[in-house]
Amino acid sequence: MSAADATAPLWTPSLERVRSTNLARFAERVGIDGGYEALHRWSVTEPASFWSACWGELGLGEPPTGVAVEPAPEMQDARFYPGARLNVAEVILSGRGAPDAEAMLLAVGEDGSERSLSRAEVRDEVARVAAALRAEGVGAGDRVAAWLPNVPETMVLMLAAASIGAVFSSTSPDFGVDGVLDRFGQIEPTVLVACEGYSYGGKWFDRTTELAKVRDGLPSVRRLVTLGDDWSEWADRGDVEPHYEQLPFDHPWYVLYSSGTTGVPKCIVHRAGGVLLQHMKEHQLHCDIRPGDRVAYYTTCGWMMWNWLASVPASGATAVLYEGSPFHPGPEALWELAERLRLTFLGVSAKFIDSVRKAGYRPADHQRFDHLRTLASTGSPLSVESFEWVYEAVRADLHLASISGGTDLCGCFVGGDPTSPVWAGEIQRPALGMAVEVWREDRTAAEVGERGELVCVEPFPSMPLGFWGDESGERYRAAYFERFPGVWAHGDFASWTTHGGMIIHGRSDTTLNPGGIRIGTAEIYRQVEQIPQVVESLVFGQEWEGDTRIVLLVRLAEGAELTDDLVAEVKQRIRTGCTPRHVPALVLAVDDLPRTRSNKLAELAVSDAVSGRPVRNTTALANPEAIDAIVALPALAPPQR
Repeated sequence: MSAADATAPLWTPSLERVRSTNLARFAERVGIDGGYEALHRWSVTEPASFWSACWGELGLGEPPTGVAVEPAPEMQDARFYPGARLNVAEVILSGRGAPDAEAMLLAVGEDGSERSLSRAEVRDEVARVAAALRAEGVGAGDRVAAWLPNVPETMVLMLAAASIGAVFSSTSPDFGVDGVLDRFGQIEPTVLVACEGYSYGGKWFDRTTELAKVRDGLPSVRRLVTLGDDWSEWADRGDVEPHYEQLPFDHPWYVLYSSGTTGVPKCIVHRAGGVLLQHMKEHQLHCDIRPGDRVAYYTTCGWMMWNWLASVPASGATAVLYEGSPFHPGPEALWELAERLRLTFLGVSAKFIDSVRKAGYRPADHQRFDHLRTLASTGSPLSVESFEWVYEAVRADLHLASISGGTDLCGCFVGGDPTSPVWAGEIQRPALGMAVEVWREDRTAAEVGERGELVCVEPFPSMPLGFWGDESGERYRAAYFERFPGVWAHGDFASWTTHGGMIIHGRSDTTLNPGGIRIGTAEIYRQVEQIPQVVESLVFGQEWEGDTRIVLLVRLAEGAELTDDLVAEVKQRIRTGCTPRHVPALVLAVDDLPRTRSNKLAELAVSDAVSGRPVRNTTALANPEAIDAIVALPALAPPQR
């Protein structure tokens, strides 16, 4: 069954439920009738009015005076609220006036341990850590890095850095030394907070050796703080009054990393006000998050969904931080968590839903989910089968919000609509304030059902400030605005549906996206090229069972064979130097690798051919016959249905 075959929606909210949503109340207050389509049309044709309404209605306070949207000849140079000043940590900690005694962070380990911190406790801890950072000489614009698991200390560190205007960046402790240095080495942090190990799947992973190498590789770090007694001593500053620097709307907040296909990962600098405004809109209007809700999103600190989760308390809700394997001790782990903690919102990856489905576990047989209103899915396209499984095996009365965006904007282009039906295989709507279109190569609009490039044709608040170290902006422009000059091209294949929704068909560039984790091919090449038996390699993503699997093709030195031992060595080197997520599902030997006439490896052409898509610009290939040989490999044949 495909989405086009569906004759009825999987879920339609009741009239009572529609009226109770934040979205419906917002539309009523801004005076827009006609349902979601009318509201979206207004949001993109009158952006100043829409974003000002969001500022006032969603809890950022009174909209600032002055211009709301300052246009520019180039889309990337447009500015939102150029005269506004705020502090994102102050907004998040205030939580729309949420009670000080109410839980702001609820941390849960895979072993069942729980730790709750009230807003007052978090506010006090943030003030102390901010004082500790100032004592280290950290000020506005300095970088603070975290190599940490998803625990309260990571959130506190981020908020403390934001309170003084420092720029925060994080990655998870399963990243290898090279992966950490490729990221943090570019931004030159002053303070590094790290852990000496972490638990996953019931096992302890010691990282002290790797931490020493990371410290040695970051000469800019003046102070290394490790979790535990070191953190407690460092943050012990007594009673400290909170202080929040009032900073420009465009002050840098985060550096996130979206790996490219050549060189080290791109360091994306995100503006504070724009990201927070975008998040609060997504949380309250698209995900219907309300004061007093409990919100969990399964993520590590190396994925943008951690940053998305970090903004949740700004809407008056509790952020639930789960650290560990989502499958420990079994597929029931997150579902039992949702029931035990009375979650109102649970976010996971599409791959997780598919894995639980294939494991044969049915949450509805064990839990009631009386409190759960919304289940969100992102990271990769959610299959029709997984949509149907959620309503059959989780809960029939549930808003399943498939959402899609990226690290590049730290937000969503398309997402959920709690006032409209859910159709199998479809993301419900273009996000409010996002002028999303699907284009053909000639810049004309694709027809409904026709695949094209996902683009955004008007500015939005969470456009990055740029890439770290890219003073001219050339790399930033090339990444998003070169494909269609003056328009953001996101690198996704997409198509509109007859219901006004969208289907994302996967990446249209060479970035890998297994399970929603964006991976640059250059990171893998760097590890593989160190193996003497490998002359050269090509890595690509193959559409596989509703997700993407990584395939590594290697051309071996004369006399070398691709033995099981060599495959194991290749995978172990990638696992150690990058992360377990970078490890290819398949390693295959080939006689030749396709390349362009300018001698560049043709990754995208291979991915297109193996996934059954048309190969674009074949005239640029010097040896197209190599692609035919790769497509013919038995291991790459699609599974039989």
